[in-house]
Amino acid sequence: MDLVPALEEPLKQPLKSVLGPATAKVMAEHLGLHTVGDLLHHYPRRYEERGQLTHLADLPMDEHVTVVAQVADARLHSFASSRTPRGKGQRLEVTITDGSGRLQLVFFGNGVHKPHKDLLPGTRAMFAGKVSVFNHRLQLAHPAYELLRGDGEEAVETWAGSLIPLYPATAKLESWKIGKAVQTVLPAAQEALDPLPPALREGRGLLPLPEALLKIHRPATKADIAAARARLKWDEAFVLQVALARRRYADAQLPAVARRPRADGLLTAFDDRLPFTLTEGQQKVSREIFADLATEHPMHRLLQGEVGSGKTLVALRAMLAVVDAGGQAALLAPTEVLAQQHHRSVTEMMGDLAEGGMLGGTEHATKVVLLTGSMGAAARRKALLDLATGEAGVVIGTHALIEDKVQFHDLGLVVVDEQHRFGVEQRDALRGKGKQPPHLLVMTATPIPRTVAMTVFGDLETSVLDQLPAGRSPIASHVVPAADKPHFLARAWERVREEVENGHQAYVVCPRIGDDIDEAADPKKAAKKKSAEDEAEKRPPLAVLDVADHLAKGPLQGLRVEVLHGRMHPDDKDAVMRRFAAGDTDVLVATTVIEVGVNVPNATAMVIMDADRFGVSQLHQLRGRVGRGSAPGLCLLVTEMPEASAARQRLNAVAATLDGFELSRIDLEQRREGDVLGQAQSGARSSLRVLEVIEDEEVIAEARSEAMTLVTADPDLDQLPGLRTALDALLDEEREQYLEKG
Repeated sequence: MDLVPALEEPLKQPLKSVLGPATAKVMAEHLGLHTVGDLLHHYPRRYEERGQLTHLADLPMDEHVTVVAQVADARLHSFASSRTPRGKGQRLEVTITDGSGRLQLVFFGNGVHKPHKDLLPGTRAMFAGKVSVFNHRLQLAHPAYELLRGDGEEAVETWAGSLIPLYPATAKLESWKIGKAVQTVLPAAQEALDPLPPALREGRGLLPLPEALLKIHRPATKADIAAARARLKWDEAFVLQVALARRRYADAQLPAVARRPRADGLLTAFDDRLPFTLTEGQQKVSREIFADLATEHPMHRLLQGEVGSGKTLVALRAMLAVVDAGGQAALLAPTEVLAQQHHRSVTEMMGDLAEGGMLGGTEHATKVVLLTGSMGAAARRKALLDLATGEAGVVIGTHALIEDKVQFHDLGLVVVDEQHRFGVEQRDALRGKGKQPPHLLVMTATPIPRTVAMTVFGDLETSVLDQLPAGRSPIASHVVPAADKPHFLARAWERVREEVENGHQAYVVCPRIGDDIDEAADPKKAAKKKSAEDEAEKRPPLAVLDVADHLAKGPLQGLRVEVLHGRMHPDDKDAVMRRFAAGDTDVLVATTVIEVGVNVPNATAMVIMDADRFGVSQLHQLRGRVGRGSAPGLCLLVTEMPEASAARQRLNAVAATLDGFELSRIDLEQRREGDVLGQAQSGARSSLRVLEVIEDEEVIAEARSEAMTLVTADPDLDQLPGLRTALDALLDEEREQYLEKG
């Protein structure tokens, strides 16, 4: 990050290397560390304490201990093993005593030579390691040791109390080797250029950067670690927020066409036909969006909201406002199923207002066009012509909208649905189709904690819809432990039957499709699942085709059961959804293809099979498909995971709350930030090493505020060369592109 010539020095050079060439090669290939600065910013993951001195009589199991004792006995044994079949394997057994008890130490293989020479009977030393049991006896395997010469009480205290840094390592390079390499380059830390403005650093009582680097790698006390981490967290938060603040500042300088709806135009006609009033939240968010659209700079807004909070309606009103003002609006959906559903629901909501240029269309009507990759040639040609001439005011489509052939007459607004499924490059390509940068509205149905929104989507202003429209029913959620209590699963199918008998419909969701080309069926891939010791994790996840067959012949015999999954032909998928929406199907067995956008108010029950195979946010998203009408919703989370497992605790958390923001926090705490800030979101690896976006909410919020003040006063950072250098290091080429594309 804070690179100056000494820190920019490559770890590996043709003529001379800072480290050995083999070590430097492994660091580059396996850890992405290329320069002295990279290595200095490879912080310890945690610190091991050699522990308070422990008497041999009181040794705790499975804990790291440090003991001072005398060698009573040392014996070298030879043995045969698969690696050394000729009996050339070596094991050194050393017995030590401190007067209160005895303990065995063991060393194997090449690790026996040094201790065999050092640990002679009568030698006094300190030993540190993890206590384990072998043949019913306590032992330390391969302990670290330090020989004590003379009395050395002071040496004992110093050595036992020291903190050993443990680094994120790889099989090819152990933590202690990384520690030695860090020791080699640590003097260069003195030359680290500080990215924080002096006033900010001093005002917040933060360590200078060289001192922070020294203390994170070689702490004398726990207070050193805390002070170093506090300083380095500020670096990460502040540099990232400055990058985002500069992006927002640059956006504010771009030109855009202001789009103001006409007083008695399409939007007014649409609002007059709504059979309900907008919630306060919808009205407030709409005001924010309309204010942005009325400016001559492009809107960049993130619209996030609870499942079913009415985001699509808010987005549609924004699109109609732009059409009113003479422009076109494009809604980009991540899948064909979702694009088709959006098209269907938008045309249904608009009625004859979506029939512009057609017989029966009203005075203010516009044309709403669908554009997907699987459309026939004639329909596609017609859609492209409607876009190019401006006949179509609203277009809904998938990535097919981005292709070079697609030309808009006057693109004024781009709405991107389900941001996290859509690449930055794709979003950028669509925005590039306007004569001037169009306004941008990003919708996500996965509630994002405030700090994540500030960190991941920091270049977007955020609007939140957290109020459900009137008439939405509560959803009861329960965990069904199929392995512990099989009769609970039988009862779940009875509940589905009861819902159908009451005139309602149900979903059954499975993690995979279930045919030979389904990759989850590959036993090797299935074996890579989380905790292999759990039987529930060892079998492949349940599949739509198998479950549908079992239900139709068994527990749900006599009901109209259909399947829906992503590998079906788009027309077939659409036909299945239409039958389900019309009430011609009782139970829809599907993959997560129904996760977003599906709106069937008559569907009241959902059974999620192998629920432990889904993420927290995804379960919440799926659950939002029921309870969309006046009847209460029911969601049953079926799992075979044992009660004490982390997976069950996760499911219990989902069952316990309907608050998506609370669940997203839980999800994030379990997944860690790397997933959130990693490639899925930004197109670049996470730059965060010590900053934790949930725990460090205060730091991020304050860093954002400081960054905005600083960038407004000095957009080019002329006064802060150290900060500019840090930005250059943060914004490698990939990340630079990500921020450029916003």
